[in-house]
Amino acid sequence: MEISVVAAAREDDSPVDEPLRVAALADRLGYGEVWAGEGPTWDAFVLATAIGQVTEQVALTAGPVPVSVRDPFTVVRGAASAAAVVGRPVGVALGTSSKRVVEGVHGRPRIRPAAELARAAEAVRALMHGRPGEAVVPGSVFRRRQRPPGGPLTVAAFGDRAIAAAAGHADRMLLDVVSPDQVVALRAKLIAAAADLGRTPPRLAAWLPAAVDPRPESLTQILRSIVGYLTVPGYSDVFAEAGFGGTVELARSGASPEALLAALPPEAASTVALVGDATAVRARVDAYAAAGLDEIALVPATAGDPAGERTLTALAGLRQDTRPAATS
Repeated sequence: MEISVVAAAREDDSPVDEPLRVAALADRLGYGEVWAGEGPTWDAFVLATAIGQVTEQVALTAGPVPVSVRDPFTVVRGAASAAAVVGRPVGVALGTSSKRVVEGVHGRPRIRPAAELARAAEAVRALMHGRPGEAVVPGSVFRRRQRPPGGPLTVAAFGDRAIAAAAGHADRMLLDVVSPDQVVALRAKLIAAAADLGRTPPRLAAWLPAAVDPRPESLTQILRSIVGYLTVPGYSDVFAEAGFGGTVELARSGASPEALLAALPPEAASTVALVGDATAVRARVDAYAAAGLDEIALVPATAGDPAGERTLTALAGLRQDTRPAATS
């Protein structure tokens, strides 16, 4: 099991530069990789570059980047530019994001997102292998001057068509906030999709909220991050089966996020997160490994634990000193 760290801005009252402190701490503790998440606050490639300036050795992955708002060339150019500045490989993660982000923030239509993801993954993979002197894109008079970014291609997936895109083009498939049972089911789909394509399945990773010895505000922060999943097919059943059916029904009725947060008990965090004392969290990591996860990307709670220091320090011993493989 590999353990990496997510440095992404929370769209709340957290300090804007908090991802830089999380990343610097992860590097100092010896974690092998940091994900520079994209959102309304940070551009992923700028964040990856900034993280590279405050770290010494950690590998970097930018994204997931919403494929509906960036063309493949822009994605690869961004990663190559970041890699040139930091002097380290930079990987790319692609995803479909949400209607709230794609249409509500970027003003771009989110149409046939799974098909767009597959198209973008194929194109980005090809462009990540370009070499200096070649056309920046096939048929262009402009020549590539940057070296390829050198990192892996990750595709965030959950639905069947997105999983097929990951199986066909990615070095790694990413899940977000899942239970061990979901990992079992989704890994089986990934293996089947790769077999249909005659390809070795990519590695399977998941972003998981984490809090060791959490303070009340840490649990609240994690619960806030999972409220939006209560009505998502595939997630609502998980929460209902875990004993939170009442809150799921409340979410389906259209209750506000604040009302759902108030109704969701702290125990719900353990359904799709790593929460508890160090022993309990390590046992939970083992459960995810047994379910078939190859990598856990820790999303440390920072409320009540600045930069996630308590959590990242406690879990640093679980890491492996390995780097993600470059695209091939």
